[in-house]
Amino acid sequence: MKRLRLLFSLAILVLMSFYLVACQSSDEEQAEETGEEPTEEEHDHEEDDHSHDEDQDHDEDHDHDHDHDEEEHSHDEEDHDHDHSHDHDEESQEIYDGYFEDSQVENRELSDWEGDWQSVYPYHESGELDEVFTHKAEEGDMTEEEYKEYYEVGYETDVDRIIIDEGHVTFFENEEEYSGEYTSDGYEILTYEAGNRGVRFIFELVEGSGEMPQYIQFSDHNIYPTDAHHYHLYWGDDREELLEEVTNWPTYYPSDLDAEGIVHEMIAH
Repeated sequence: MKRLRLLFSLAILVLMSFYLVACQSSDEEQAEETGEEPTEEEHDHEEDDHSHDEDQDHDEDHDHDHDHDEEEHSHDEEDHDHDHSHDHDEESQEIYDGYFEDSQVENRELSDWEGDWQSVYPYHESGELDEVFTHKAEEGDMTEEEYKEYYEVGYETDVDRIIIDEGHVTFFENEEEYSGEYTSDGYEILTYEAGNRGVRFIFELVEGSGEMPQYIQFSDHNIYPTDAHHYHLYWGDDREELLEEVTNWPTYYPSDLDAEGIVHEMIAH
Protein backbone atom coordinates (compact mmCIF):
# COMPACT_ATOMS: atom_id res chain seq x y z
CA MET A 1 0.00 0.00 0.00
CA LYS A 2 2.79 2.41 0.87
CA ARG A 3 4.49 1.47 -2.28
CA LEU A 4 1.46 2.46 -4.38
CA ARG A 5 1.25 5.83 -2.65
CA LEU A 6 4.90 6.49 -3.36
CA LEU A 7 4.47 5.68 -7.05
CA PHE A 8 1.38 7.88 -7.23
CA SER A 9 3.28 10.83 -5.72
CA LEU A 10 6.12 10.41 -8.15
CA ALA A 11 3.72 10.38 -11.07
CA ILE A 12 2.14 13.65 -9.87
CA LEU A 13 5.58 15.31 -9.61
CA VAL A 14 6.50 14.24 -13.14
CA LEU A 15 3.22 15.61 -14.52
CA MET A 16 3.69 18.93 -12.73
CA SER A 17 7.22 19.21 -14.14
CA PHE A 18 5.95 18.68 -17.69
CA TYR A 19 3.26 21.31 -17.09
CA LEU A 20 5.76 23.96 -15.89
CA VAL A 21 8.10 23.35 -18.80
CA ALA A 22 5.20 23.67 -21.26
CA CYS A 23 4.08 26.99 -19.71
CA GLN A 24 7.58 28.45 -19.83
CA SER A 25 7.97 27.49 -23.51
CA SER A 26 4.62 29.11 -24.36
CA ASP A 27 5.64 32.39 -22.67
CA GLU A 28 8.90 32.57 -24.63
CA GLU A 29 7.08 32.00 -27.93
CA GLN A 30 4.58 34.76 -27.06
CA ALA A 31 7.42 37.14 -26.22
CA GLU A 32 9.06 36.45 -29.56
CA GLU A 33 5.77 37.08 -31.42
CA THR A 34 5.11 40.43 -29.65
CA GLY A 35 8.71 41.61 -30.24
CA GLU A 36 9.36 42.44 -26.63
CA GLU A 37 12.90 41.09 -26.97
CA PRO A 38 14.30 41.66 -30.50
CA THR A 39 16.41 38.91 -31.90
CA GLU A 40 20.02 39.44 -32.99
CA GLU A 41 18.89 39.56 -36.64
CA GLU A 42 16.38 42.34 -35.88
CA HIS A 43 19.03 44.27 -33.97
CA ASP A 44 21.42 44.04 -36.91
CA HIS A 45 18.68 45.30 -39.26
CA GLU A 46 18.07 48.34 -37.05
CA GLU A 47 21.78 49.10 -37.12
CA ASP A 48 21.69 48.86 -40.93
CA ASP A 49 18.77 51.31 -41.08
CA HIS A 50 20.59 53.72 -38.81
CA SER A 51 23.73 53.45 -40.91
CA HIS A 52 21.66 54.03 -44.09
CA ASP A 53 20.10 57.16 -42.58
CA GLU A 54 23.52 58.51 -41.69
CA ASP A 55 24.79 57.78 -45.22
CA GLN A 56 21.77 59.53 -46.71
CA ASP A 57 22.28 62.58 -44.49
CA HIS A 58 25.93 62.66 -45.49
CA ASP A 59 25.06 62.38 -49.17
CA GLU A 60 22.50 65.18 -48.87
CA ASP A 61 25.02 67.38 -47.06
CA HIS A 62 27.62 66.60 -49.71
CA ASP A 63 25.18 67.34 -52.52
CA HIS A 64 24.23 70.61 -50.87
CA ASP A 65 27.85 71.62 -50.46
CA HIS A 66 28.59 70.60 -54.04
CA ASP A 67 25.61 72.56 -55.36
CA HIS A 68 26.66 75.57 -53.32
CA ASP A 69 30.19 75.34 -54.68
CA GLU A 70 28.88 75.06 -58.24
CA GLU A 71 26.61 78.05 -57.60
CA GLU A 72 29.52 80.13 -56.36
CA HIS A 73 31.70 78.95 -59.25
CA SER A 74 28.98 79.83 -61.75
CA HIS A 75 28.55 83.22 -60.12
CA ASP A 76 32.30 83.83 -60.34
CA GLU A 77 32.27 82.89 -64.01
CA GLU A 78 29.36 85.26 -64.65
CA ASP A 79 31.22 88.07 -62.90
CA HIS A 80 34.33 87.30 -64.93
CA ASP A 81 32.37 87.18 -68.19
CA HIS A 82 30.62 90.43 -67.29
CA ASP A 83 33.91 92.15 -66.48
CA HIS A 84 35.49 90.76 -69.65
CA SER A 85 32.49 91.86 -71.72
CA HIS A 86 32.55 95.29 -70.10
CA ASP A 87 36.26 95.72 -70.85
CA HIS A 88 35.72 94.48 -74.39
CA ASP A 89 32.83 96.93 -74.92
CA GLU A 90 34.94 99.84 -73.67
CA GLU A 91 37.82 98.89 -75.96
CA SER A 92 35.47 98.46 -78.94
CA GLN A 93 33.90 101.86 -78.29
CA GLU A 94 37.32 103.52 -78.09
CA ILE A 95 38.28 101.95 -81.42
CA TYR A 96 34.93 103.00 -82.92
CA ASP A 97 35.60 106.56 -81.75
CA GLY A 98 39.03 106.48 -83.38
CA TYR A 99 41.39 105.88 -80.48
CA PHE A 100 43.70 102.90 -80.87
CA GLU A 101 47.34 101.85 -81.22
CA ASP A 102 49.00 101.15 -84.57
CA SER A 103 49.88 97.68 -83.29
CA GLN A 104 46.17 96.84 -83.02
CA VAL A 105 45.54 97.32 -86.74
CA GLU A 106 45.44 94.22 -88.97
CA ASN A 107 44.84 93.88 -92.69
CA ARG A 108 41.42 92.67 -93.84
CA GLU A 109 39.95 90.71 -96.73
CA LEU A 110 37.16 91.92 -98.99
CA SER A 111 34.97 89.16 -97.54
CA ASP A 112 34.50 91.33 -94.42
CA TRP A 113 32.17 93.49 -96.53
CA GLU A 114 30.40 90.75 -98.47
CA GLY A 115 26.67 91.26 -98.89
CA ASP A 116 23.96 93.33 -100.52
CA TRP A 117 24.18 96.98 -99.43
CA GLN A 118 22.01 100.08 -99.89
CA SER A 119 22.93 103.76 -99.75
CA VAL A 120 21.36 105.77 -96.93
CA TYR A 121 21.31 108.92 -99.08
CA PRO A 122 17.73 108.39 -100.39
CA TYR A 123 16.49 108.10 -96.77
CA HIS A 124 18.27 111.35 -95.93
CA GLU A 125 16.62 113.09 -98.88
CA SER A 126 13.16 111.83 -97.89
CA GLY A 127 13.54 113.12 -94.31
CA GLU A 128 13.37 109.63 -92.81
CA LEU A 129 16.67 110.15 -90.99
CA ASP A 130 15.61 113.39 -89.28
CA GLU A 131 15.18 111.54 -85.98
CA VAL A 132 18.89 110.74 -86.07
CA PHE A 133 19.84 114.40 -86.44
CA THR A 134 17.49 115.37 -83.61
CA HIS A 135 19.20 112.82 -81.40
CA LYS A 136 22.66 114.07 -82.38
CA ALA A 137 21.66 117.68 -81.65
CA GLU A 138 20.57 116.70 -78.13
CA GLU A 139 24.02 115.31 -77.37
CA GLY A 140 26.32 117.21 -79.75
CA ASP A 141 27.48 120.75 -80.36
CA MET A 142 25.50 121.50 -83.54
CA THR A 143 21.83 122.13 -84.22
CA GLU A 144 19.60 119.59 -85.91
CA GLU A 145 19.71 121.58 -89.15
CA GLU A 146 23.50 121.82 -89.05
CA TYR A 147 23.80 118.08 -88.62
CA LYS A 148 21.42 117.53 -91.50
CA GLU A 149 23.49 119.75 -93.80
CA TYR A 150 26.72 118.07 -92.69
CA TYR A 151 25.37 114.60 -93.50
CA GLU A 152 23.88 115.83 -96.76
CA VAL A 153 27.44 116.38 -98.01
CA GLY A 154 28.69 113.16 -96.44
CA TYR A 155 26.02 110.80 -97.74
CA GLU A 156 25.60 112.20 -101.27
CA THR A 157 26.09 109.61 -104.05
CA ASP A 158 24.53 108.24 -107.23
CA VAL A 159 25.55 104.66 -106.38
CA ASP A 160 22.45 103.56 -104.49
CA ARG A 161 23.29 99.85 -104.17
CA ILE A 162 26.45 97.71 -103.96
CA ILE A 163 26.82 93.93 -104.02
CA ILE A 164 30.08 92.35 -102.86
CA ASP A 165 30.55 88.64 -103.46
CA GLU A 166 33.69 86.48 -103.62
CA GLY A 167 36.06 89.29 -104.53
CA HIS A 168 33.69 90.93 -107.01
CA VAL A 169 32.10 94.33 -106.47
CA THR A 170 29.01 95.50 -108.37
CA PHE A 171 27.84 99.14 -108.42
CA PHE A 172 24.23 100.03 -109.21
CA GLU A 173 24.10 103.60 -110.50
CA ASN A 174 21.29 105.39 -112.34
CA GLU A 175 19.65 102.07 -113.23
CA GLU A 176 22.92 100.74 -114.62
CA GLU A 177 25.24 98.18 -113.06
CA TYR A 178 28.99 97.74 -113.33
CA SER A 179 31.21 95.06 -111.88
CA GLY A 180 34.88 94.39 -111.22
CA GLU A 181 37.22 92.06 -109.36
CA TYR A 182 39.31 93.60 -106.59
CA THR A 183 42.33 92.55 -104.55
CA SER A 184 43.76 93.92 -101.32
CA ASP A 185 46.20 96.83 -101.53
CA GLY A 186 46.81 97.14 -97.79
CA TYR A 187 45.57 99.89 -95.50
CA GLU A 188 46.36 103.44 -94.40
CA ILE A 189 45.96 105.01 -90.95
CA LEU A 190 44.62 108.56 -91.08
CA THR A 191 44.65 111.23 -88.37
CA TYR A 192 41.77 113.70 -88.41
CA GLU A 193 41.62 117.33 -87.29
CA ALA A 194 39.71 116.37 -84.15
CA GLY A 195 42.64 114.22 -83.02
CA ASN A 196 41.01 110.85 -83.50
CA ARG A 197 42.04 108.42 -86.22
CA GLY A 198 40.64 106.05 -88.80
CA VAL A 199 41.81 103.21 -91.04
CA ARG A 200 41.16 102.95 -94.77
CA PHE A 201 41.26 99.40 -96.11
CA ILE A 202 42.17 99.66 -99.77
CA PHE A 203 41.40 97.38 -102.72
CA GLU A 204 42.64 97.69 -106.28
CA LEU A 205 40.82 96.72 -109.47
CA VAL A 206 42.17 93.55 -111.12
CA GLU A 207 39.75 93.43 -114.03
CA GLY A 208 36.23 94.52 -114.81
CA SER A 209 34.00 97.14 -116.40
CA GLY A 210 35.62 100.36 -117.55
CA GLU A 211 33.21 102.30 -115.38
CA MET A 212 34.56 100.72 -112.19
CA PRO A 213 37.06 102.77 -110.17
CA GLN A 214 40.69 101.70 -109.92
CA TYR A 215 40.55 101.89 -106.13
CA ILE A 216 37.89 101.47 -103.48
CA GLN A 217 38.58 102.31 -99.84
CA PHE A 218 36.49 101.07 -96.89
CA SER A 219 36.10 102.75 -93.51
CA ASP A 220 33.77 101.11 -91.00
CA HIS A 221 35.24 102.07 -87.60
CA ASN A 222 36.86 98.62 -87.30
CA ILE A 223 40.62 98.09 -87.43
CA TYR A 224 41.01 94.32 -87.75
CA PRO A 225 39.16 91.41 -89.44
CA THR A 226 35.45 91.32 -88.60
CA ASP A 227 32.15 91.34 -90.50
CA ALA A 228 30.99 94.88 -91.27
CA HIS A 229 27.52 96.08 -90.25
CA HIS A 230 27.77 99.30 -92.25
CA TYR A 231 30.57 101.21 -93.95
CA HIS A 232 31.67 104.41 -95.66
CA LEU A 233 33.14 103.93 -99.13
CA TYR A 234 35.53 106.10 -101.14
CA TRP A 235 36.33 105.35 -104.77
CA GLY A 236 38.38 106.77 -107.62
CA ASP A 237 41.43 106.23 -109.80
CA ASP A 238 43.99 108.05 -107.64
CA ARG A 239 44.92 106.17 -104.45
CA GLU A 240 46.59 109.09 -102.67
CA GLU A 241 43.99 111.64 -103.63
CA LEU A 242 41.26 109.46 -102.19
CA LEU A 243 43.03 109.47 -98.83
CA GLU A 244 42.58 113.25 -98.73
CA GLU A 245 38.81 112.98 -99.13
CA VAL A 246 37.17 113.45 -95.73
CA THR A 247 33.94 115.33 -96.49
CA ASN A 248 32.07 112.97 -98.85
CA TRP A 249 31.76 109.41 -97.53
CA PRO A 250 28.81 107.55 -99.09
CA THR A 251 27.43 105.25 -96.42
CA TYR A 252 25.92 101.80 -96.87
CA TYR A 253 23.75 99.55 -94.70
CA PRO A 254 22.36 96.05 -95.44
CA SER A 255 19.68 96.17 -98.12
CA ASP A 256 17.21 94.21 -95.99
CA LEU A 257 16.95 97.07 -93.47
CA ASP A 258 14.12 99.58 -93.83
CA ALA A 259 14.30 103.23 -92.75
CA GLU A 260 13.28 102.38 -89.18
CA GLY A 261 15.99 99.74 -88.91
CA ILE A 262 18.65 102.11 -90.23
CA VAL A 263 17.58 104.86 -87.81
CA HIS A 264 17.77 102.38 -84.93
CA GLU A 265 21.29 101.33 -85.91
CA MET A 266 22.48 104.91 -86.31
CA ILE A 267 21.16 106.06 -82.96
CA ALA A 268 22.64 102.98 -81.26
CA HIS A 269 26.08 104.21 -82.36
